[in-house]
Amino acid sequence: MRTLLIAALALLATACADRSVRATGPIQSGPWVTVAAEPVAADPTRPERTEFGRFRYAGGLALTATDSNRLHGLSDIRLLPDERLLGVTDEGDLFEARLRLDPAGRLAGLDRARITPLQGEGGGPLGGKLEADAEGLALLRDGSRLVSFEQRHRILLYPADGRPPRVVNSPAATFPPNGGLEALSADPARGPDAWLAGGEESGELWSCTLRAPCRSLGTLAKPFEFGLVAVSPLPDGGLAYMIRAWDPLRGSRIALILRNAAGAEVDRLELARPLTTDNFEGFDVQPRKDGVLRFLLASDDNFSTEQRTLLLAFDWKP
Repeated sequence: MRTLLIAALALLATACADRSVRATGPIQSGPWVTVAAEPVAADPTRPERTEFGRFRYAGGLALTATDSNRLHGLSDIRLLPDERLLGVTDEGDLFEARLRLDPAGRLAGLDRARITPLQGEGGGPLGGKLEADAEGLALLRDGSRLVSFEQRHRILLYPADGRPPRVVNSPAATFPPNGGLEALSADPARGPDAWLAGGEESGELWSCTLRAPCRSLGTLAKPFEFGLVAVSPLPDGGLAYMIRAWDPLRGSRIALILRNAAGAEVDRLELARPLTTDNFEGFDVQPRKDGVLRFLLASDDNFSTEQRTLLLAFDWKP
């Protein structure tokens, strides 16, 4: 029954995607792009609302590029201490920008945005969709970047010195074409070259390093209709992960789940209609003042005019 339901939902999702229109516009002639950022409320029915349990809304933006058609398909993000944002897309691009905050520390816009193609293993551009479908992004301590891909499932390491990437250890598992290693994050507690990788459909989580094969850490709890799309360790030794579901009646639903070091759930943020939600696939966590953790969530618009590229910020204090 579960297999039949998943297959039916997949067919419905495909049908919906077929009706969507790929965004059009001028193709960028260089890496720099102009990004318009429209403020969005977390609860459109109550725009003034900021409290969502122990999570406090710290602003949100709907992003569009006015001089490029490549700001789409944003699959994962990482936020650096200087408010610089990195992201990867479904067509193998690297998105970089600097967040602009208002005097209260809420999201206000983006500056100095650029989009550049990720390199392939030989140093040239990645191939077509089967080669370039980037889903996860991790930043190692030495400045190297890890990117996970689906369709052709693999993890590439991009050295900090700009040399061409190389394939590194990946879980010894079989993934469906469009349901691979969506979740990826550095795991500094296990070592400077360690990372976490998670399978979307199964919810299984692996610990990997450059020196040793990936080993399973078990399966993260999730309802069967949800997929694991992002993961990140927490400063106290806990873990945050995001799961996502979609169906034609309820649309997109997500849950950001926080666990402590002992593995117990301590909190969760759920977004579903009528709250602002979309195809959220990536998040990062940033320690701020007074022990507050800022969670920045990013959505993948699937190159559809019916979806949006969103950045939403929520602050949470243990």
